[in-house]
This record gives sequence, structure tokens and C-alpha cells, in this order.
Amino acid sequence: MKKILKIVVTFIILAIITEICYLIYDFFTEKNVTDNINEITQNISNSNEALFTKDNLPKIDASLATQPLVSAMINNFVGENVTDEEIDYSNTHPGYIKLIDGDKDLIVVTEPSKEELEYAKSKNVELDVIPVVNEGFVFYVNNENPVDSLSIKQIQDIYSGKITNWKDVGGNDEEIRAFQRPVNSGSQTGMLSLVMKDVELMTAPKENMIETMESIVNLVSDYDNGLNSIGYSYYYYATTMFDTIDETVKDRIKFIKVNGIEPNKETIKTHEYPFYTNYYIVIRKNETENSQTRKLVNAMLSQRGQNVAEEAGYVRIK
Repeated sequence: MKKILKIVVTFIILAIITEICYLIYDFFTEKNVTDNINEITQNISNSNEALFTKDNLPKIDASLATQPLVSAMINNFVGENVTDEEIDYSNTHPGYIKLIDGDKDLIVVTEPSKEELEYAKSKNVELDVIPVVNEGFVFYVNNENPVDSLSIKQIQDIYSGKITNWKDVGGNDEEIRAFQRPVNSGSQTGMLSLVMKDVELMTAPKENMIETMESIVNLVSDYDNGLNSIGYSYYYYATTMFDTIDETVKDRIKFIKVNGIEPNKETIKTHEYPFYTNYYIVIRKNETENSQTRKLVNAMLSQRGQNVAEEAGYVRIK
């Protein structure tokens, strides 16, 4: 009887030891599997593997202010240097025309103008307009101008011709020289849609209609001709891209606060600054879901794409 009892006790002890060993093995095995999954997921999220080659990359165009964004993303996604000449940039309006005509697959630009939408309609083309980064539409004056802030209505009144002297908005007794850009330029489209809205924009004198954003910055910063002037642009261009601005020029212009809100990356990201907008990916709406063009859209909107945008100086959308 004692012998049988001893055998039973030994069996129970062996069973308990076996179960403990199994649990220990299972714990460490499960932990290793979990660690491996986490490591794989981390590697995928941090992956910099090439998503495209130069041969299968969609045909792309961009506005002047978004060309650095597109170049940064394309070089990241392709994994080798793709020159601006290879991409063959034009600008906002030519980009829209090329997209609508089928010469480009994707453009990164400001929102379409009334004329560009009408052209698309005449060609039976529907556009898919997708925000890719945040942006602000800004006004700037010469640094010697005592005016630091304007309300939305005051800006509308200046550009509709109701206010013509700086003294009416707290400045010096000087006539306001309000610069404008040509129709269908990205900044003029923004001026109409973001700022003026239903208020009619005045017809600018020929000498106040300036062809490029660069020229407006130079004119406003000039001590001889810019003390009474005001101009507008997009925040990224005026702060980052305008590489011809030297420190002297930067010291001679200042951004106007709108309704007391200073334009900067934080107020643009939170939409606290009133004239916030986006740069947009624009493609033809009939692009199939599995096309290389849609694949590029998804890459630009991914965390990887948004990280590249932020590194390039833009305000990420997510």
C-alpha cells in the first residue's frame, strides 16, 4: 500500500513540474512572439523601401510653392535622386491644363480657379481635389510701416478700394499701394476665394499688378518704393522657399496679424489664423483605385509622406 501511495505522489509531483515548465516555456515563447511582432510592425512603419521606380512613377507637376514638397516626397519614395528636370515642373495654371489634357497624372497645387474648373468641364473631366498639407495665406508690409494688425474687413476694404490711406487703419498719412497677382496664379486664386469671397476685388493699376511672388516681396521690402505698400503670398513661400531673401530683406518686411492672430506654423495648423488653407493633390477622378497615381496619393497622405512634408518645412495635415 505504501509503495502504491509513493508512486501516486511521485506521479503528481512530476505532473506539477511538467505543468510549471510548460507555463514558463509558454510565457517566454509568447513574449518573444509579441516582441517579434512589435519589431516587425516598427520596421514596417519606419520602412524607407522604394515604393516606385523612375519608370513607373506617375507624371507629376506642381506649383512653385509646392515643388520642394513634391521633390522631397518623390526622392523618398523612389529611393534615388530624381531631378526637377526629370519631373519637368511648370506651375499652377499650366499644371492644371496639363492634368486636364492628360499630359500629367497628378499635380500638387492651390485650389482650382473658376477658369480652371470651367476648362475641366469643357473637357468632360472631373477633378479629385485632396488636401495634402496645411497652409496659410499671409499679408506683409514694410517693417517701417507702423501697422501691425488688420481685421478681415479692413483687408477687404483695402483691396476693394474703399480704404486708400494708411491713416484709416492706424498708420501714416500715406496712400496705400496694394499689390496684386495675375488671374489664375495660385496666390490670386487664394486671394479671391479665401479673403475677398463675395467682395469685389478692385482692378489694380498696371504698376501694381506684379507677375511673381518674389517681385512683390522685393518691392515691399524696398525703402524707397515699399514703405506704403502691402502684398500677399503663401506662408511657406514667404518664410522658407524665397531663397533670394537675404537677412537684410527679411528684416525689412513683417507679416500682418489678421484679427490680432499672427500667422505661424502653430496658428495655421490649429486653424486659429483666419486665412488657413491647404495645398492639394489634384488628380482626375476616374483614376482607378489600383493605379500608380492612386498609390502615390496614398503614399503622400501616409505617415511616411507627412513626415517628409514636415521635414521639408510644411505644416502636416495629420
